[in-house]
Amino acid sequence: MASSILSDCSSARLLPLRRALLPPRAPRLRPCPALAHPRRLLVAARPQLLPRPRRMDSPPAATASSADSADAPAKVIDGKLVAKQVREEIAVEVTRMKDAIGIVPGLAVILVGSRKDSQTYVRNKKKACEAVGIKSYEVNLPEDSSEEEVIKHIASFNSDPSVHGILVQLPLPRHMNDENILNAVSIEKDVDGFHPLNIGRLAMQGRDPFFVPCTPKGCMELLHRFGVEIKGKRAVVIGRSNIVGMPAALLLQKANATVSIVHSQTKNPEEITRQADIVIAAVGVANLVRGNWIKPGAAIIDVGINPVDDPESPRGYRLVGDVCYEEASKVAGAITPVPGGVGPMTIAMLLSNTLESAKRTHKFK
Repeated sequence: MASSILSDCSSARLLPLRRALLPPRAPRLRPCPALAHPRRLLVAARPQLLPRPRRMDSPPAATASSADSADAPAKVIDGKLVAKQVREEIAVEVTRMKDAIGIVPGLAVILVGSRKDSQTYVRNKKKACEAVGIKSYEVNLPEDSSEEEVIKHIASFNSDPSVHGILVQLPLPRHMNDENILNAVSIEKDVDGFHPLNIGRLAMQGRDPFFVPCTPKGCMELLHRFGVEIKGKRAVVIGRSNIVGMPAALLLQKANATVSIVHSQTKNPEEITRQADIVIAAVGVANLVRGNWIKPGAAIIDVGINPVDDPESPRGYRLVGDVCYEEASKVAGAITPVPGGVGPMTIAMLLSNTLESAKRTHKFK
């Protein structure tokens, strides 16, 4: 069997996937239908609000039996739809704030280097800001810039009252220390939620961070909007990255779920995952989570965005998640698609954090 990889979905760095994360020795699983013809796995790409819909656990007009429910297709958790709702609500609040006190929220983005994917992400963030009325500021620095130059621009934005959020686009060039640069962002403007003090406050009982990291916040927003009950439920987070897995587990715990984390050293991960009412998968391995890992009726949030070869696609590849959608959707009660699930929520939550920062700064309710 070809060696697999385990990666943080939000990073280009790859780590070895220990055999412990794969199913124990057993008859070979058939390929996921999403990969009917074996294809080479490519390097993973980097990856409030309207009244909430009916709770998933609320019975429909005609109550179905458990057997019937197990056979019913999973409800699709539509991230595009929710992200659109969030953006519309933010636009209303931005206009209200501007009309009331004359303040427009501002987001500054710093891009170092000329990576095509990073340039695309920054361009999309700028468009999203313009669409909701948030003012955007952008600094583009050459690949060979020094840490001191980047930190100098961060310091300038830290002291600029028109800037309410600062985002340093990752990954940074290899000669730079991510920690030094991210720590230079003022905690009051850390709309990415990566500052260690924000993460520390998220982990502590009775404390709230200034900001929650955008992708985990988006995962939770999807669960809430689609009425998934969290309190008292068993939740499994697959992956323990600082950007997604770890903060997602902390958020689920704050919502009073009983949380387990599956990682590269976990034994029998499929057995642990099969006990979960809620699964958040964020490892960056295409179709790792199979249908037999899923508890009937569970809610599945798939953070993975993995390109796989597809000769029939005009681009030569297509995107799949960490969860084998074709199998899991026959077992789960609700599931996010890839693409169109968590991805659109990340930028929506960045806008939400920027608006929240401006409101807090100017004590606007």
